[in-house]
Amino acid sequence: MSEMNTAGTQGPEAAATPHAEAMDTPCLETAGYPIAIDGPSGSGKSTVSRQVARELGLSYLDTGAMYRAAAWAAQHAGVELTDQAAVTAVVRAMKLDMPLDPDNQKISCEGEDITAAIRAPELSRVVSQVAVNLEVRAELIARQRAIIAAHPRIVVEGRDITSVVAPEAPTKILLTASEETRLARRAREVRGSAAPDALAATRAEVTERDAQDSTVASFLEDREGVVTIDSSQMSIADVVAAVRTLAQGSGKEQE
Repeated sequence: MSEMNTAGTQGPEAAATPHAEAMDTPCLETAGYPIAIDGPSGSGKSTVSRQVARELGLSYLDTGAMYRAAAWAAQHAGVELTDQAAVTAVVRAMKLDMPLDPDNQKISCEGEDITAAIRAPELSRVVSQVAVNLEVRAELIARQRAIIAAHPRIVVEGRDITSVVAPEAPTKILLTASEETRLARRAREVRGSAAPDALAATRAEVTERDAQDSTVASFLEDREGVVTIDSSQMSIADVVAAVRTLAQGSGKEQE
């Protein structure tokens, strides 16, 4: 897949770069798209979403990374994250290049590669301060909707995709898992281990962020038209297969 498969965003009116040819290869009826996936931290939504996009030849958008990028941009500009007006101004002006290729997730902000920086534990601990800023959410939601409009054959994952960003999506999924499962997954992802000390260090990051984000995004609740998948006892392959089946079913219903 081409490295050109990115969406440059600077405000909701910004144009996205063209799809790579591989992304335009038909695989299912377009009526099944976009695929919207919500879920709490550690539910497996990023891994599943990337694999679904990979298997179906779709674009992929990690909206959570956009909030992380916004937090990075504010810190990079020397702005206190508690200063909501100042943070909003930074985010509205930031030049963010979001990758749409599930196999090439290099994220650039203001021309700098921030892919690793936005996953650092210290940023994970503060990103909710930006995510609960309603003006920042409005800005990023507008950018997300613009990307979806330009690339409708896409898997979009986050926390408010099914309820706010793309409630009209024909395939809407809430991916959940038990708290123990989610903690173990995130600990292995961030700290390379699910040992007791790694779980303890991860617990606050996961539970506190979910608690804070739930004040502005209803990603922990069942909603009409949204299919809930509990991945606690499922393999990644099984969850991916379930999502693909739902997308195919949605596509047929829309024909």
